[in-house]
Amino acid sequence: MYTVTLNNGVEMPILGFGTYQIDDLDICERSVSEALDTGYRLIDTAAAYENEAAVGDAIEKSDVPREDVFVTTKLWIQDAGYENTKDAFERSLERLGLDHLDLYLIHQPFGDVHGSWRAMEDLYDEGAVRAIGVSNFHPDRVMDLIAHNDVTPAVNQIETHPFYQRREDADFLDEHDVQHESWGPFAEGKNDIFQHDALTDIGEQYGKTPAQVVLRWLIQRDIVAIPKSVHEERITENFDVFDFELSSEDMDAIGELDEDESQFFSHRDPEMVKQLSDVEYDI
Repeated sequence: MYTVTLNNGVEMPILGFGTYQIDDLDICERSVSEALDTGYRLIDTAAAYENEAAVGDAIEKSDVPREDVFVTTKLWIQDAGYENTKDAFERSLERLGLDHLDLYLIHQPFGDVHGSWRAMEDLYDEGAVRAIGVSNFHPDRVMDLIAHNDVTPAVNQIETHPFYQRREDADFLDEHDVQHESWGPFAEGKNDIFQHDALTDIGEQYGKTPAQVVLRWLIQRDIVAIPKSVHEERITENFDVFDFELSSEDMDAIGELDEDESQFFSHRDPEMVKQLSDVEYDI
């Protein structure tokens, strides 16, 4: 497995398996098990996904040693603040059945993020988590954490795909040694991405699908990707991206697809901030 090295020296797989919207716990456990059998070594979940227990069951039952699996989960808005974060972390560990995490992220840039970050710094110093980071933070919010705290985020997980390529964000994160990670690498099927003419044409050169082209494009940009599927053949397909390399012309052609805006919603829209802040998961 190809890895990236985080700003604290921890190695993180560049391709992982996402579990967002896999609500059925049996399907989640089966899918994670299939991903581990396929060769994935990064598994991404979140408290708000309400499937941490299924992820943990799959890891426990797998023949893959725990030390070889890089496990990420995330802190939801309702748990923001110093003490709340400590409590939420312990609940996530319990649901996952683990004694430590590899990466813990603040899921959204809202609420008492500084209180949460101080708690996460303590958890990091105690060795309960190997790396800490954020998700859905724009550069100004990342810089706010960097400027006012001791530990620089190791990762920022943000929407990134051919239609929202986040080039300015990528430059900023690279400058400050924060690893760029993509959620929604397939834009959840928007813009007919799986049949897109440009991606199909590129893929035909290598005997690859548009989905494989997208993942390879992210890998060649040194961006961690966490595609999700509940279908075994797609789980296998999404992992089969290390035996070809896109040319500079291919990379430029994909660059032309950038619409430079979210395909979902803006984290700077006040109404969306309110909606997200009102969402609660079942503790």
